[in-house]
Amino acid sequence: MTGIRAAGDTPVREARRGALLTLVRPVARTVPWRALVAGGALGLLAAAVPRLSGGEVTPWAGVNALRAAALCCALGAAFLLDDPARQTTAAVPVRRVLRHALRCALVLPPAAAWWTAAVLLVPEEARPPAGDVTVEAATALALALAGAAFAVRRLGADRPGQGVAASLLVTGVLAPLLTPADWALFTVPGDPRWADGHGHWRLLLCAALLAAAVCCTEPARRRTLRTLRSPSRT
Repeated sequence: MTGIRAAGDTPVREARRGALLTLVRPVARTVPWRALVAGGALGLLAAAVPRLSGGEVTPWAGVNALRAAALCCALGAAFLLDDPARQTTAAVPVRRVLRHALRCALVLPPAAAWWTAAVLLVPEEARPPAGDVTVEAATALALALAGAAFAVRRLGADRPGQGVAASLLVTGVLAPLLTPADWALFTVPGDPRWADGHGHWRLLLCAALLAAAVCCTEPARRRTLRTLRSPSRT
């Protein structure tokens, strides 16, 4: 029975793999590059402010410039799952999690290059530890993707970006004011609480990634219906 199942599953897997490869070009065309580029441009401008201001740059200015840059990037990434044709692509024999992963895979390499440039724009004497500040940026990005994935899964939104970006902006502004002091999320390099605070950032990152992964899956009912309608299952 195991051999029969494996043999029966092979055409299905091949069909899904072929459909996924076929989707690369259409998905690349539907990625909201304008929103991503706009967020990236604003982020680079924010990261460059300390260098452009002239004079001595403090660690406080350096780390907050990069936090502002990360927030701008996350605001652009909130539009990543916007897809006016979502109802059409939902009929293909490729799971939603794979379609979303394909979008992320197209964006992650330029995003990594962008973040490297943003970090290097901050003067070296004021630059925070790259690893720790990257965790902060990754958390903001993961929260944006989790919010968009949640809106797609629970609300069936085709364009969740605007609402998610607005929520993320409000959260980014209020978080430094409302975060408990013992979490130390918004400390500066040299503060004794810096290491503990970034332990909390890592916890938030793991939680955001888990939430995004869960929200990227399809509801059981919709998954069952698509399985029955898929040509590869007939």
